[in-house]
Amino acid sequence: MNKALLAALLALPLLSACENMPENNHSDGPPVAEKRPSERSYHGLVLEDDYFWLKDPSYPDTDDEDVLDYLRAENAWFERQMAPRHELVETLFEEMKGRMEEDLAEVPWIEGGYEYRWRYSPGSEYKLWERRASGSDEYETILDEAKEAEGHEFFSLGNLSISPDGKRLAWSADFNGSEREHLVVDDLATGERFADGSERVSSGGLAWAADSDSIYYSEVEEDAWYTLRVKQHVIGTSAAKDREIFYNPDRTLFLSLSESRSREYVLITMDDRTTTYTYHFPTDASEAKPELVSPAREGVRYVADHANGQFYIRTNDEHVNFRIVTAPEDTPDASHWQSLFPPSDDIYYRDITVFDDFVAIEETSEGLSRVRVRLNSGEEHYVRFDEDVYTASLGINADPAAKFLRISYESMITPDTVYDYIPAQKKMTLRRQQQIPSGYNKSLYTTGRIWVTARDGVEVPVSIVHRKDVVLDGQAPMLLYGYGAYSHTVNPTFSTLRPSLLDRGVIWGIAHIRGGAAMGYQWYLDGKLEKRTNTFNDFVDVSRHLVENDYTNPERLAIMGGSAGGELVGAAVVQAPEMYQAAVLQVPFVDVLNTMLDETLPLTPPEWLEWGNPIESKAAFELIQSYSPYDNVEAMDYPAMMVTGGLNDPRVTYWEPAKWTAKMRALKTDDNELIMKINMGAGHQGKTGRYASVYEWAEEFAFVLTQLGVESVDTQD
Repeated sequence: MNKALLAALLALPLLSACENMPENNHSDGPPVAEKRPSERSYHGLVLEDDYFWLKDPSYPDTDDEDVLDYLRAENAWFERQMAPRHELVETLFEEMKGRMEEDLAEVPWIEGGYEYRWRYSPGSEYKLWERRASGSDEYETILDEAKEAEGHEFFSLGNLSISPDGKRLAWSADFNGSEREHLVVDDLATGERFADGSERVSSGGLAWAADSDSIYYSEVEEDAWYTLRVKQHVIGTSAAKDREIFYNPDRTLFLSLSESRSREYVLITMDDRTTTYTYHFPTDASEAKPELVSPAREGVRYVADHANGQFYIRTNDEHVNFRIVTAPEDTPDASHWQSLFPPSDDIYYRDITVFDDFVAIEETSEGLSRVRVRLNSGEEHYVRFDEDVYTASLGINADPAAKFLRISYESMITPDTVYDYIPAQKKMTLRRQQQIPSGYNKSLYTTGRIWVTARDGVEVPVSIVHRKDVVLDGQAPMLLYGYGAYSHTVNPTFSTLRPSLLDRGVIWGIAHIRGGAAMGYQWYLDGKLEKRTNTFNDFVDVSRHLVENDYTNPERLAIMGGSAGGELVGAAVVQAPEMYQAAVLQVPFVDVLNTMLDETLPLTPPEWLEWGNPIESKAAFELIQSYSPYDNVEAMDYPAMMVTGGLNDPRVTYWEPAKWTAKMRALKTDDNELIMKINMGAGHQGKTGRYASVYEWAEEFAFVLTQLGVESVDTQD
């Protein structure tokens, strides 16, 4: 740590919150959670946990004063430790704000005869949603998020959908971070508001009935955080009268709801990450009676959509990388599936968007995202881009009759760019590129990809960006980011935040480790269940490669990850603490074994097929225990750590970062900094609002920079 910073930290007065902790707390240091030994037995094995008490027994209500006192004391210690960094945080925050377009606006899109867009008013934390009729020059506001957020510490817009007749807007929002949303319908013609919808709507989607008088939604259970039901809400009636049209009591299945591309069907998808099946019913049905698109088959996943009078289905029934098939509207079961895009060892099909005249495919090949287009004539081609390492994806394509395809494009040095691409002409038109008001010179930076041989011989791709004037002599500071779970791929994208590190000489790397799907769907399968440790090993092996090849050294290497990526970071510092100077664990899923043993938690049963079921299987218990970061904290030196969490987080519950911090404080043998911040009024995503969330990134960057001994910024010429 910077010596001046360390001196300033030690010179600060103690905060009273720490003095209110139990008697075993040190009066001259950070809060130390009381040890309350507990034992539980599974499969003849005893699981000991001194900090099990930090899970409030009345959860999801958290009102245990001992628990709250500890969290408040940790937050006070966080503020104390961050105080000497205040000027740096403010500097970073202003830099980051300076790169944000205050009046940023999305490229308008056509839907149902209207042109829609969202934009930010200068200085606003939230979006303003607008539309105008075709041929009109004037936009009208249909939703002002800033107005809806007034008086709320937390506001996050979830679902948003226009009725088929274009006269009503249905939206839902989370007001406390619990991921339970209140359904609201606004009449766009009269201005009348119907706030009589359920207050437990899931973010899993909305679907309108064809008559625009009712809406279908999935509902979070009253006393839990999982979704089992789909209901129909008639606009203007009490939510208590909503009719249940679908119920599945199997908590191991995730439920999501959507409208088909044609708006002719409501689709209810059930998925446990190994097996999927979808129900459908017409949006014009007088009474919804969901029927299966195709019966479930163990190990077969499929996602269905409807357009042009038939179903389009992405499925892994023949290959791990999926294929895309079509099926007749009246007989969409698997026996009638016809391949449109056959399976491939080299191509992983991720998404499809259907137009009247062509289809567009989003796929992964050779570790990069690509966009493929097939015209109705059968001719097909890839959309070409100039850079070697980039991210291309399908943008907002709401109008099936459009003759162009909207594409989002960016790289680690190219700001977010929106193109309209006409497949019939192979013509690309630039619609918008993200502007950097404070200035940005792309030529100052370089980006590329390296390949790292993991300990089992597998080649792992790593995306890297840094200033061209950084010397790769092993002395450069570096931040390595990773996730590695659920097939989610952290793509090489642009960030307006990142230059605050790059311009201080920091190298940024993304390790595309197994557990994600950077190299195809098998890449994901090779990082889950009994192969889970591949993810952590890949990350550590990438770290060693970066050191051995003079990108950085252990005293100048920091790592960062959130949620399952926080688990990754925790596992890395437990496996190889000597490799890192600092680690940032954002809402970290570090208490894996205890969570997978608690079937009362909303996400536990569906997660057993991701991690294993330690309740039923001794082998799963022992495997998870062998890598679960919390269970493997030992008395040794660890890097400096910053840990974050949210009191209302239903995904990674607050006690996971709290228990990790408490146990780490008790066992670590070093004097390195350990701080934790729990957002007391937020959930998994932290604070809402574009500037509030950026401020939290500024705090994390300030922590990393001071730990790596970097504070100055180079001038961009």
